[in-house]
Amino acid sequence: MKQFRLMLVLATSLLSASLMAQDKKTPQETKQAPPSSYVCPMHADVTASKAGKCSKCGMALKEVKATKAAFVCPMHADVTSDKAGKCSKCGMALKEVKANR
Repeated sequence: MKQFRLMLVLATSLLSASLMAQDKKTPQETKQAPPSSYVCPMHADVTASKAGKCSKCGMALKEVKATKAAFVCPMHADVTSDKAGKCSKCGMALKEVKANR
């Protein structure tokens, strides 16, 4: 019984140490958006690194030139901003864009 407890404590310690030792990404290691990306005019969360069709509605993806924009209006893909806010056309909250790779 004493050996079982010792093995259990050892296993728990090793598991805890391995979980704590995992690397965490620093802001410098995060992936940057491609120089030009493509976004669906109706679904701003659907993006791609090359031309194609939207996986939700089938519309052709529209090219978005390289900008520092990280937020896009869900209804107006041409309305972009580098910070959170509201769309100047419809007033909807801008959604953060995450590039698919």
